[in-house]
Amino acid sequence: MIIRPATHADVEAAARIYDNAREFMRKNGNPDQWQGEYPGGYDVEIGIENGTSYVCDDGGEIVATFYFEMNADDPSYRRIYEGSWLSDAPYAVIHRIAVKYHGRGIADFCFNECFKLFPNVRIDTHERNIPMQKCLTRNGFEYCGVIYIEGLGTEGKRRAYQRKS
Repeated sequence: MIIRPATHADVEAAARIYDNAREFMRKNGNPDQWQGEYPGGYDVEIGIENGTSYVCDDGGEIVATFYFEMNADDPSYRRIYEGSWLSDAPYAVIHRIAVKYHGRGIADFCFNECFKLFPNVRIDTHERNIPMQKCLTRNGFEYCGVIYIEGLGTEGKRRAYQRKS
């Protein structure tokens, strides 16, 4: 497996992975995190233009997709509640990670490869996304507190995690 920037040829596969992830979340007690067409192919296309869309390629098969930004300044992460960040040093952000197959270590691989590229990483997830919370903890991320996604009010409440070297 390799992590690489997404290309326009990857958009359809990434959109299908997001569709499957929404269904997986609904079946696992998290019907609220991703709604409608978000995230989808449009978000991947924007990320391709911005250099923030990535895929995990396993021998030509796209098995994961995510947003990854190094030296990020995410507005939603400027203020944290009920806790604090582990470090205020420059950080990378992972958003919208989704995998094609569960239980195969694909997300673990993606997290570890991102951490090799930038050793201070922040991520957030919905309070009902228990599978992702367990995955984050397993991969060395520490729960830091609560953030609110800019523009969503209380609907944007998320559990914030950070991993640093």
